[in-house]
Amino acid sequence: MLRRALDALYRASAGLAALSLLGIFLVMMGQVALRELGRQLPAADDISAYLCVATTFFALAHTFRRGELIRVGLLLERLSPGPRRIAELVALALAALLVGAIAWHTGLDAMFSWEIEEVAQGTVPIPLWIPKLAMPLGAGILLLAILEEFVDVLRGRIPSYVAAAAERAAAGDFSAEV
Repeated sequence: MLRRALDALYRASAGLAALSLLGIFLVMMGQVALRELGRQLPAADDISAYLCVATTFFALAHTFRRGELIRVGLLLERLSPGPRRIAELVALALAALLVGAIAWHTGLDAMFSWEIEEVAQGTVPIPLWIPKLAMPLGAGILLLAILEEFVDVLRGRIPSYVAAAAERAAAGDFSAEV
């Protein structure tokens, strides 16, 4: 049950990334159409930038689980299973610490923006805590994915990102390896 809930969370986060990407497209197309009419879409650049950050952060966990994030496996792939497992655990622990710090500090920044009622300096006074929330939420979901992989490796399982990469390679799909 927990496995299904976490997978649903990762898919929902990827869905938010896709919606953010669609939002960027719609803002840009709106801006193009309005320029033809001699008008501008207020805060189009700001909104596109906020959606770009949201796209990135919300896609992280799903991309990580699918083995499509940049990962240096040259050393790990040459190790025998025992040392490889230890190196994988060390890498996941370091990743968890780094991503946890990112989630924590970006969360503090979003809370501070909310507390001081910080707004964008552009033409539309957008409360900045709203777009800033994407960073701690996306990083927090990635942290869950990293911790899940850590537990799986501790239990002796193959990490999902390794299994996903192996499945793609077996199918002749090397697109994520480029």
